[in-house]
Amino acid sequence: MAEAAGARLADPDVEARLGRLDELLEGIESAPAPTTRSATEAVALLTEVYGEALARVLDHADERLAERLAEDELLAHLMVLHDIHPEPAERRAARAVERLRPAVQERGGDVEWAGVEGQVARVRLTTGGCGSGCGGGGSEVTDAVRAAVLSVAPELTAVEPVTETAPAFVPLTTLTHRGAP
Repeated sequence: MAEAAGARLADPDVEARLGRLDELLEGIESAPAPTTRSATEAVALLTEVYGEALARVLDHADERLAERLAEDELLAHLMVLHDIHPEPAERRAARAVERLRPAVQERGGDVEWAGVEGQVARVRLTTGGCGSGCGGGGSEVTDAVRAAVLSVAPELTAVEPVTETAPAFVPLTTLTHRGAP
């Protein structure tokens, strides 16, 4: 039994448990009102206490340990949930974009972090040059970038592409030659 107490869950096992938790919470929400209120209050209190425990761990952590904890995906999500993540939302979002970049480049496009304006993340996004026959690849990439950024920085309200206006090409002959009247 002592060995089992030290065992850690693999990421797929954590994801499965989170999925089951979502199912159970949905079931609680459909229960009669007094039961629902008690159960959701119990979950909220437990979450608050665990968040406080995690905050205390961070209080005792030096900078390097805090960084290592923040690098763990599950812990990072918990720190975001409890609004105690040691990194600013902009840095987390930029890192999420950089992690996606190789996959976007593999599809013939590119994504680059452009910063935050207010509560809106900005990215420069180019999609592969496959035209309209790609089945919406551009929107899939945009959706993936949006999901990745907002999952690590839910404090941000949106993710929008930067629209850069390139100077229009005007042939020199149109500037120097007027048509006959």
